[in-house]
Amino acid sequence: MKKSVKKVLAAVLALVMIAVCFTACGDKGGKDAEKAILIGSTGPLTGDASSYGNSVKNGANLAVKEINAAGGINGIKLNFDMKDDKATAEDASTGYDALMDAGMKISIGSVTSGSCAAFGDKAASDNLFFITPSASAANVIETGTNAFRVCFGDPDQGVLAAQELTKAYKNIGCIYDTSDPYSSGIFDAFKAEMNKLGAQFQLQTFDAENKKDFSTQAEALKNCDVVFVPFYYTEAGLVAKAFAAKGSKAVIYGCDGLDGIADQVAGVDAKIMYITPFDVNSTSEVTTKFVTAYKAEYGAEPDQFAADGYDAIYTIYNALVKAGFDDVDMDVSDLCDLVVKTITDPSFKYEGATGTMTWNASGACTKVPQIVELG
Repeated sequence: MKKSVKKVLAAVLALVMIAVCFTACGDKGGKDAEKAILIGSTGPLTGDASSYGNSVKNGANLAVKEINAAGGINGIKLNFDMKDDKATAEDASTGYDALMDAGMKISIGSVTSGSCAAFGDKAASDNLFFITPSASAANVIETGTNAFRVCFGDPDQGVLAAQELTKAYKNIGCIYDTSDPYSSGIFDAFKAEMNKLGAQFQLQTFDAENKKDFSTQAEALKNCDVVFVPFYYTEAGLVAKAFAAKGSKAVIYGCDGLDGIADQVAGVDAKIMYITPFDVNSTSEVTTKFVTAYKAEYGAEPDQFAADGYDAIYTIYNALVKAGFDDVDMDVSDLCDLVVKTITDPSFKYEGATGTMTWNASGACTKVPQIVELG
């Protein structure tokens, strides 16, 4: 009987030891799993603007992969998730809620301006830090002190375009989308600067209901030396084709939304120029490193939006490292205050694929633009 009791006790003890082992392993795994923070975002992964969203997503994922491979932030890994907002404010708002439910601590906001304004309103209420890669409308960073961006703002691009065009051309035309915040914002700044410079220009418009056929606009402006097109590459490509069909030699001149137009105008007799912070052919060490890594990861060259996404993640990373971040349980609002204090410090700068950047309390990014020429 004694031997039998001993055997039973031994079996019980063995089961207890196994249970303790599994519990310990489970606790360890739980702690390891907590050693990560979620960076959230929304962007158009489907629909007409999906090129932008998927490029930003690819660039961001590449940055996260590199950072995690190098050990993360004091051993804390980064997780990244982008919800599909189809470039609509409603879906961006829904995506924000889903990300907060999933434990989002910090963000790169939304990809397009209309979506990011809605995202920003919610982020302001929670005092969640975000730095959008590409939402350039002025109001995007006016939602709160927590809002920043990597790209140029629309007013900056409009002013720069007016200054550059008046230096090189006399007969200037312009087409803009009256229904789009990105296009309207750039145009308003362009018009104001043209007035300031005492320069004249011919104007044509379109809206969301009429953006497939630009023959009327091309006919009206075909004799211009240059036509300013502050909107996205999908419509700009159609504009270039319409002008070529009219035999026009006008230069089609746009802003960062034209990144991606090369494939749209292959074989079209048109000269296209656009303002951008990113040139895939740059010899900058940081840019070439990014381009090489992106090609290896995705088998294609990155566009400006991919570079913006990459830089947005690395800006957050550098700010957290400089701030000495090591607490995954830090409150969202406290984390925001920490990052804002760090990123707006005059000593903070980030040398990225889209240039060397600094920020002030307005959330605007300061860097030098480049002009890309096609055709």
